Amino acid sequence: MKKIRVGVIFGGRSGEHEVSLRSAESILKAIDRTKYEVVPIGITHAGRWLASTKALAMLPAKDQIQKVFTDGEPITLPAEPASQGIVDVIFPILHGTYGEDGTIQGFLELANVPYVGAGVLGSAIGMDKDVMKRLLREAGLPIVDYWAVRKADRDSFLQAHITTLPYPVFVKPANLGSSVGITKVHAAEELPAALETASKYDRKIVVEQGVVAREIEISVLGNDDPIASLPGEIIPSREFYDYQAKYIDGDSRLLIPAPLEGIQTNDAQRLAIAAFKVLECSGMARVDLFLERTTGKFYVNEINTLPGFTSISMYPKLWETSGIPYPQLIDRLITLAIERHAEKNKLRTKY
Repeated sequence: MKKIRVGVIFGGRSGEHEVSLRSAESILKAIDRTKYEVVPIGITHAGRWLASTKALAMLPAKDQIQKVFTDGEPITLPAEPASQGIVDVIFPILHGTYGEDGTIQGFLELANVPYVGAGVLGSAIGMDKDVMKRLLREAGLPIVDYWAVRKADRDSFLQAHITTLPYPVFVKPANLGSSVGITKVHAAEELPAALETASKYDRKIVVEQGVVAREIEISVLGNDDPIASLPGEIIPSREFYDYQAKYIDGDSRLLIPAPLEGIQTNDAQRLAIAAFKVLECSGMARVDLFLERTTGKFYVNEINTLPGFTSISMYPKLWETSGIPYPQLIDRLITLAIERHAEKNKLRTKY
């Protein structure tokens, strides 16, 4: 049987470049090479595209990956793209800007190539925390109070709100993930520096009310009829689940499944699927929820349309606990991408 040729794109011009490399390593190690021919495609920080062995050279664990064997056969590294022809499907594991925001998705739509994950609209919505929260609120889904601030309007925002915000608040770049550029602000005097930090990564900033809550995450999988995994809970090693706690310390705990009552699990799954649909997602997403400790109320925090795929990432771990092991999860995602592309190609393009 002819193998499906999968292009795995990683790296990119994003503050989450290194996270993308770690996710790509896990995918390249786990993908079923009896079924798929893998074409590694790397994008450098500067935006240069590399393929095959040159792409693998970007990875921290490049030597290990090149030594991975499947059924006694070494990884087949195709030649450079000029001699390759077209891939059958793309797995873009580009976290953050220029990868998770609809840009690479638009490029692949123009090329008419199937790809894993949300489309252009869902990706763009999921990337912009301000637009995302507006749509969630419009749909009647519970969110915490927040303020959107343009970089150019920081001074006026400070004048209007610095003494009245319900501290603590979280200050975030509107279009970034992996907790890059996020600051927990405990008091007014910390706010200017937090806005300055966030503005280094984005022209729009989200200031979000802090809540005393448990952090619950749900993995969602599917296209028109998505399913939700069992919930997981994050116990961060630091004051909140920042970049250091996610990827460096290794001391944060993931409780999978989360210790919730049955009705809480059902509520969390229902909210996650509702958010997935409202935000026009497909393929996969991880929905992050807050469970307020005093009221027991769930709030939708955000959605990640290309969640981390590292060996310690919540998205694949939740599915493994829910009965879909990592290699099978990759297979399901590729199948969903091909199915969605086939359905879209049935639509009329001329009248």
